[in-house]
Amino acid sequence: MGPLRAEQLAGLGIRTVRDLIQHYPFRYGAQEAARPIADLVEGHNVTVVGTLADVRYLPHRRRAPIRALVEDETGECEILWFQSAYLADKLNLGDRLRLHGKARLGGDMFQLVNPQTEWLREQDEKSSTEERLEPVYPASMEITSRQLKRWIRAILPGVLGELPELHAPLFLRERRLPTISTAVQRIHVPRRNGDAQIARRRLAYDELLLMQLAIALKREQRRRAARATPIEVSPEIDRRIRRRLRFTFTGAQDRVVAEIAADLARPYPMNRLLQGDVGAGKTAVALYAALAAVARRMQTAIMAPTEVLARQHFANVERYLADSRVRRVLLVGGLPIRERRRICGAIADGQIDLVVGTHALLERGVTFASLGVVVIDEQHKFGVRQRSTLRHKGLEAHLLTMSATPIPRSLAMTAFGELDISVIDELPPGRMPVATRLVRRHQVAEAWAFVRRQLRAGRQVFVVYPLVEESDTLPLRAAAREADLLAQDQLRGHAVGLLHGQMKPADKHAVMERFRARKLQVLVATTVIEVGLDVPNATVMVIHHAERYGLSQLHQLRGRIGRGGYEGHCLLMTDVDSLSSRRRLEVLVRSSDGFEVAEEDLRHRGPGELLGVQQHGDIGLRVARLPDDFDLLELAAGDARQIVAADPQLRRSDRAACRAELIRLHRHSLAWLDSG
Repeated sequence: MGPLRAEQLAGLGIRTVRDLIQHYPFRYGAQEAARPIADLVEGHNVTVVGTLADVRYLPHRRRAPIRALVEDETGECEILWFQSAYLADKLNLGDRLRLHGKARLGGDMFQLVNPQTEWLREQDEKSSTEERLEPVYPASMEITSRQLKRWIRAILPGVLGELPELHAPLFLRERRLPTISTAVQRIHVPRRNGDAQIARRRLAYDELLLMQLAIALKREQRRRAARATPIEVSPEIDRRIRRRLRFTFTGAQDRVVAEIAADLARPYPMNRLLQGDVGAGKTAVALYAALAAVARRMQTAIMAPTEVLARQHFANVERYLADSRVRRVLLVGGLPIRERRRICGAIADGQIDLVVGTHALLERGVTFASLGVVVIDEQHKFGVRQRSTLRHKGLEAHLLTMSATPIPRSLAMTAFGELDISVIDELPPGRMPVATRLVRRHQVAEAWAFVRRQLRAGRQVFVVYPLVEESDTLPLRAAAREADLLAQDQLRGHAVGLLHGQMKPADKHAVMERFRARKLQVLVATTVIEVGLDVPNATVMVIHHAERYGLSQLHQLRGRIGRGGYEGHCLLMTDVDSLSSRRRLEVLVRSSDGFEVAEEDLRHRGPGELLGVQQHGDIGLRVARLPDDFDLLELAAGDARQIVAADPQLRRSDRAACRAELIRLHRHSLAWLDSG
């Protein structure tokens, strides 16, 4: 390859022979079985197997094609290759060729122009006429899939024997997996249906196993290296906390509390992700962990991504701890300098037990006397570095992260694999599922009539738009303009407010307080209401341009309603008639299970978009597909745990190739493995 080709290949992420071999097809086209030359049909894509009977090429004539005759027992056809001078030295009379292209009549003879060409060896003859799967590669404007196929097939024979095999033969037989050389050969050159699937399964397994091994090794290293102060939750402390919270936990909450208590009692830091649908009771469980630390004279920090959510958490804390001796404080941005200094000084001196705050907790001036537990809400809104910064303020603190955005288990095991996972999969008594309906153009008037009936019954309504202001490039309605139009038209006579992320925190807080106090009946908003707004009297959510949102985000939005014992109604308004968009939105109509919705979202959008690449980056899967390969992921995760338990540094000779590959892929995070 010359410098220009090398640059073009680099654009596809291909810089080495290994990269080229690992540039796998993303789909396969069917190449029909060979037919006799006498049976060719003009204008059809056909496959011909025959012998090269004649070759003519005039190299001194610019742009002259290579002309050849190929014959079989029924006749002959002409082959023309344009701009393919490199073939001239490869074509020899008597060569057996398999050719695939569009047949056309040239005079009294059929022609194939620039067909896909394969030289057949003696051992290929038996299968040469069969139907084939034709690999299609991720390509670019400069480099086509056919070029990639040609280059890959040219180098495959020389590199298959050099590929490192990660597993012993017995290991592969037990898992019914082919060898690495067979898998790579079959994924690039499948001979029959099923070859590519078998090959992809082996390659996907290796990808998932290496990821799970890296996760297991990091967890093992962290547990050996990090130390935390054990926080024992005695029966008396458990009783006092439950009495303070003043309600009975669900069975799921009890199970999760037991998992957290077991973590806190250990001498290494808890690192747990708490998942649960909107309204499942995660905040109460988090407060249990916080009060367990306070009971042992240690401090707790609860961090939320927005001031709105931080203030709501603090209001809940105040409600539960109204007459207690727990010293608590709210720390958010924008506080007067003197007030901020006073709060920071009290935290540093150990005069505060529980701090609720936003990113302000991460600033240098905030230090703790004895930070025991860190709770981070809506953890996906924070980067890994931000979570680590708060956790390391003082000694290594126990970490509990929470997410109301359901994360599919397959994604949690990969993107958040270093965390232990608890799931609250049971809603408290009295929570009713939200009835969700798709509203098309011809149903809009009927939908607004329903909204007005709910308002007359004393209920409150959210109306959500994707934009704050109208855009010149996007044909979408915007919250600021629509709030005025609704107040004058469809919702005339009802108090309508506006809330969006560009407002000052004090203004946002004032609008939300008016809505909570029922001084506003309708709140027109952007997705700023996605988390943190708890208004039990709100029963209707109208979402405009619903096709513009991810399914998980829509599920999160509808979780804002139906929280007060009244039935909730979510109206998904869309002007798009696309069948695929309609089918996607109908997932929400038929299911109120956040985890089922998240699985579908993962299928449609992929992990990068679902998680946000800025926070998590690419999870590095090139072959494995989530959630479809969940069975493989579970197998790989179980194998990884067993391998690391038996050989924590992969020193055994039968794991040398795995160790080398892990060091190559994770040199920075597993540097100790290289030197240890």
